[in-house]
Amino acid sequence: MPDPHPPAGSPWGRRIAIVATCLVSLLVCCGLAWWQWDRFTSANGTFQNLGYVLQWPLFGLFPAFMFWRIRKLNRNAAAAAPAPVEERPEVPAPRPRPDTEVADEDEELAAYNRYLRELNARDEQAAE
Repeated sequence: MPDPHPPAGSPWGRRIAIVATCLVSLLVCCGLAWWQWDRFTSANGTFQNLGYVLQWPLFGLFPAFMFWRIRKLNRNAAAAAPAPVEERPEVPAPRPRPDTEVADEDEELAAYNRYLRELNARDEQAAE
């Protein structure tokens, strides 16, 4: 006798469960809309109840819309060919400039530039 239940990883079993969930949510939300309609038509009903009458069916349709949307996105992703990976040419490292001393350089500025050169040298050593 064949197993009446599809395997847990079966896409049909998952689809049946999703469709069942969508139908149950639609039925529950339509029931709530009916309840709000009864409240609206009663003596103490308000227009807020009428708003809920219009909202509940939309809430019930939302899971079905999401199921449709996810399936559409998956199909589009499967149909799209993977884009070829562009190989970028390696950018050569900048050439070091010859050290040129400026005659009128400030001592404080020169000390700061030496400090920056030391930090750059440490970073280059750490990167290797």
